[in-house]
Amino acid sequence: MTTSLSERLHQQRKHIHQPQVAVAGSLTRVVGLTLEAKGLQAPLGSQCQVETNQGLVDAEVVGFNDDVLYLMPNDRISGVLPGARVIPQHKQQGLPVGMNLLGRVVDGLGRPLDGLGPLRCEEFTHFAKNTINPLARRQISQPMDVGVRAINSIITVGQGQRMGLFAGSGVGKSVLLGMMTRGSAADVIVVGLVGERGREVKEFIEEILGEEGRRRSVVVAAPADASPLMRLKGCESAITIAEYFRDQGLNVLLLLDSVTRYAMAQREIALAVGEPPATKGYPPSVFAKLPALIERAGNGGEGQGAITAFFTVLSEGDDLQDPIADAARAILDGHIVLSRELADSGHYPAIDIEKSISRVMPQVVSEQHMQQARLIKQVVAMYNENKDMITLGAYQKGTDQILDQAIDMMPRINNFLRQGMKDIVPYDECLTSLANLLGQGGNNG
Repeated sequence: MTTSLSERLHQQRKHIHQPQVAVAGSLTRVVGLTLEAKGLQAPLGSQCQVETNQGLVDAEVVGFNDDVLYLMPNDRISGVLPGARVIPQHKQQGLPVGMNLLGRVVDGLGRPLDGLGPLRCEEFTHFAKNTINPLARRQISQPMDVGVRAINSIITVGQGQRMGLFAGSGVGKSVLLGMMTRGSAADVIVVGLVGERGREVKEFIEEILGEEGRRRSVVVAAPADASPLMRLKGCESAITIAEYFRDQGLNVLLLLDSVTRYAMAQREIALAVGEPPATKGYPPSVFAKLPALIERAGNGGEGQGAITAFFTVLSEGDDLQDPIADAARAILDGHIVLSRELADSGHYPAIDIEKSISRVMPQVVSEQHMQQARLIKQVVAMYNENKDMITLGAYQKGTDQILDQAIDMMPRINNFLRQGMKDIVPYDECLTSLANLLGQGGNNG
């Protein structure tokens, strides 16, 4: 009897959807952080368990070559023996999400780190979600109050915007993130601390974030001594948690520190599985993953909330032309540059407003506000251009009327841009102060 086409297709679908049986393989080689296994089939990105003399260790499939699977352990691994069993985990729970995450500190896989007991989350989600159709996203149309005067007034951020925070080491990056966390008008704050020193993680949570900020925050921590896979998952988990809250209709502030550590973790994994390096040692997959990560933030569709994101980018040697910094700047909706020169002079937050820009600011502020911010930038640029001449005393007052005004205004502008670490300045107050600084008064709208 001839089988019809529809029956054959039905049999194929039935065969595909049959539950898979976990067939164990064995380790054949360990090279650096990469484990090579044979004798099993598991899809890319799936979890496996590796037997060691200290118990089972979780690892993820990060690549394959013919019948050899490349695995990367989630945590540090020791006690591995040749021929150790590798068991694929076909049933994966995913990342725990829910309102019970607020106030908690978790690692890159959603496991609690704060000693407050297990997470009581009933929902689980996958790390990689489907992207939003760009035409389904709402436009950025209103400003986001972050509680920092220099940002609210000169580099205004829109709700749903993706901003880059470009800084070298030791110029007040973490402190600025903490200020935005405490002063933000967002419903929920998700903080990703990836690749930081372990000491700085606790310091950020207890001293910079504080008890008040922590109550409405979720912190995802994957410090510098975590495995490359855990650091990679740390960034992806932070984005995934932020997406969950956005889908509930909440406005989320996402602070991800840092994109550079994410890129470095991907570089370690890619080079370990044999991907050739390209730009300054970074393989091509790094530059493919960056936009995929950043584009997940932003406004949702109708009925959803927004993710306003600040991605920090470490500028090695204060070089803004670093390949990761350059790639991130092209993807983001604006950037805030922290200046080492300002930090060394005690000017905090050390925001260089001349080099910083918000690409959506014209869409979210009034024309009067835009003109006032532009005027402040012009005054600062004029002063900095002639700073050496002014400092040496080579400039004679009265030679240039505009420069004279810049010299007179700079002390007041610097005082306006400075802000204490624990001070919070609401958005409306920032606009009033900006108008008063320029002697214009009135309401910016």
